[in-house]
Amino acid sequence: MKFERNDLPAGTPVVGMIGGGQLARMTQETAVALGIQLRVLAEGPTVSAAQAVADAPVGDYKDAETVRRFAAEADVVTFDHEHVPTDLLHELEDAGIKVYPGPDALVHAQDKAVMRQRLDAFDAPAPAHQVVATREEIADFAKRIGGFPIILKTTRGGYDGKGVWVAGSAEDPVVDEAFAAKVPILAEEKVDFVRELSAIVARSPHGQAVAYPIVESVQENGICVEVTAPAPDLAPDKAALAQQTALRIAKELGVVGILAVEMFEARDGRLLVNELAMRPHNTGHWSIDGAVTSQFENHLRAVLDLPLGSPAARAPYTVMVNVLGGDVEDMHRGLLHCLARDPGLKVHFYGKSVKPGRKVGHVTAYGDHLDDVRERARHAAAYLTGTIDE
Repeated sequence: MKFERNDLPAGTPVVGMIGGGQLARMTQETAVALGIQLRVLAEGPTVSAAQAVADAPVGDYKDAETVRRFAAEADVVTFDHEHVPTDLLHELEDAGIKVYPGPDALVHAQDKAVMRQRLDAFDAPAPAHQVVATREEIADFAKRIGGFPIILKTTRGGYDGKGVWVAGSAEDPVVDEAFAAKVPILAEEKVDFVRELSAIVARSPHGQAVAYPIVESVQENGICVEVTAPAPDLAPDKAALAQQTALRIAKELGVVGILAVEMFEARDGRLLVNELAMRPHNTGHWSIDGAVTSQFENHLRAVLDLPLGSPAARAPYTVMVNVLGGDVEDMHRGLLHCLARDPGLKVHFYGKSVKPGRKVGHVTAYGDHLDDVRERARHAAAYLTGTIDE
């Protein structure tokens, strides 16, 4: 069902989101509450967001004419993912269409080499790094930073652990895998870290910005499996430094909307920027139920240049656990047990078929005591996936 402007209440803003994944699906909930008409350019008629958004035309985000037609019917264009070619987004801007985040900012989330170079220009803390094209350059980089192992990353296209390798030597077979990707390869210091943190901020076109509590994320096989807000036992000065770093990056790069800055808390005390994402982020899903204003609401507020909402936590602790696909296809069969056992539990399914390791939803619990909150969230995720049965 497509809505024409004349069918909408006077003054209704229209936001076009390119990409029909779970981020667009979760954005719809807050769009409805604010009376915003969300349109989604979906990859297919049954993708996650297309099930929840009435106006979700199907099209290829790399096709210029498709994107131009989609964008022409929106007040502002934003993204569920970061893969739209920046030259196409420049065309939209040249045509007077608002694009947030703009292509000059978004390229830093698309290309890790560009990101590292730009962050170096204003001394943002980062692991040692170098773009490499040969085994000799890999060996020289490792020697410069104190030896192997090192990390190799594709500069474009990697996600959820894909496009990342640990090389134990310049002759390691993973070097061939990396170069086979046919994109520039970034070599990085393998950081000895205590844990991974995420700093999420929202920034509007006129420069207002807010910072969410710093969270701890747990990764398994390159996939985020659990997020705790706020990060337990993080010194206040480190938390403030992480927020300040994220706010500075958002300002320097001209980000509008949500920016997620994934960081390492190194064993030697450093806070190092690992990755950037310029869209609502998995490490911010806790905010739907655990913050005064969710990351999805603040993303919409930002791209429409509305005043940003409070990012403050509603409870001392919130834990979000991703529900990953396993052997159980019908996860809804677990709702009766989970919701009866824990009336305070929040469950979010993404409308995706179950595949091993695929993110098909998440659960959130919050409360005063971390151990209790964590057990509740972990139990629910495990029961839904069938790894426990009581």
